[in-house]
Amino acid sequence: MTARNPLSEEELSCPVCCDIFRDPVVLSCSHSVCKTCLQKFWETKGSRECPVCRRRSSRELPPSNLVLKNVCEALLESRSQRSSAGSEGLCVLHNEKLKLFCLDDQQPVCVVCQTSKKHKSHDFCPVDEAVTEFKVGHVKYFEMLNEAKRDYDQTAAHIKTQAQHTERQIKEEFEKLHQFLRDEEAARIAALKEEEEQKGQMMRRKIEEMNGEISALSDTIRNIEKEMEAEDVLMKGEDLHEDLSTDPEKTSGALINVGKHLSNLKFRVWENMQEVLQYTPVTLDPNTAHPDLHLSDDLTAVEIREQSSSLPDNPERFDKWWSVLGSEGFNSGIHCWDVQVGDSENWSLGVTTESGPRKGNSVRGSVWSSAVVQRLIVKNRQSDFCGVCA
Repeated sequence: MTARNPLSEEELSCPVCCDIFRDPVVLSCSHSVCKTCLQKFWETKGSRECPVCRRRSSRELPPSNLVLKNVCEALLESRSQRSSAGSEGLCVLHNEKLKLFCLDDQQPVCVVCQTSKKHKSHDFCPVDEAVTEFKVGHVKYFEMLNEAKRDYDQTAAHIKTQAQHTERQIKEEFEKLHQFLRDEEAARIAALKEEEEQKGQMMRRKIEEMNGEISALSDTIRNIEKEMEAEDVLMKGEDLHEDLSTDPEKTSGALINVGKHLSNLKFRVWENMQEVLQYTPVTLDPNTAHPDLHLSDDLTAVEIREQSSSLPDNPERFDKWWSVLGSEGFNSGIHCWDVQVGDSENWSLGVTTESGPRKGNSVRGSVWSSAVVQRLIVKNRQSDFCGVCA
C-alpha cells in the first residue's frame, strides 16, 4: 500500500491571509478559512459569502475545522523545532552539527550533507575558517567604507572651498567690469560738464556784450527824450536809425551736442571694453590638474608647486604625471595654440581622448604630444579630444 504524501504548506494556507491556518472554520461549501480572516472579510463585503467560491453561507458562526487545526498546529510546531535546531548549529535535515561550509552554495552543512547528491562535487572548508574569512572580508570592507567616507568628506570640504574661491573670483572680475563702467561713466559725464562749461561761458560773454549794447541804447534813448524839444532831433534820429539797421548776431553751435554724448553710447563703451578684455580659447581645468600643479586664478597658466592643502583624488585628476587638461574639447578640424613656456626646458603640449586614463603610468601612452615646438598644429578626426599641457 502506497503511503499518502503529506499536505504541502500551500494546501494548509488560508485563502485570505495566505498564512498557515490559525483557528480555521469550515463553511457550508466545504472551504476553510481562518476565523478572524472570515469575520474581517464579511465585515468588508457586508454579506456572508465564501471568500473562495462566493457562495452565501447559511451560518453566521461556522463550525471549527478541528482536523485541519490540529494538522496546522503540528506543522507550526515542527517548523519551530527545525528553526531551533538550526539556531543551535544543527543540520535541519540530518540533525548533525554544521562543521563544514559549502563554498558553492555559501551555506553551512554537516558531514552527511557533504556526501549528499545536492552537494556532490562542491568545494568545502571548515566552518571556523569560513567564519574567519567572512570576518576578515567584512573588516576589509569596513575599512574600505571608512576610507571612502574620508574621501567623500574631503571632496565635500573641497567643493565648499572651490565654491567660495570661485565666488570670490567672480565678484573680483565683475568688480573690474563695474569699475571700468564707472570710469567710462565718469569720463563721459566729465566731457559733458566740460562742454556745458564752455558753452555756458560763451553764452555768458554774449549776454554781457548784449547787456552793454542794451545799456548804451537805453542811454541814447534817454538823451533823445531830453532833446526832443531841440531842432536837430530829427537829424540825430536819422543817425540813430542808421545805427540800428544791423540785426544782432546769432550764435551757432551754442547748444550741447547731445548726439556726440549719447549716439551709440553702449556700443562705443563696448568697443572701449575690448581693449581691456582678453579672450582665451582654451583654459585649464583645475579638476584634472596633478596635485603638484598650481594654476593661475584666470586658469591660463600652470607651474609646478607643491600644494599646501590636499586635493581630493577624484577620477578626473592625474595622479602620476604632472598633467592638466584644457577645459575645451573638439571633435575635428585644425587647432593651434600659442604657448609661452618661459625658461622651462621640460614641458609638453598635446591632445588626448577625454575618456583616456588619468591614473598610473598608462597616461603617457594615450597622449599625442610634442616637447620640441612651441606651436603645435594637430589634425585628427577622432572624437572627444582635449588639449593637454604639462
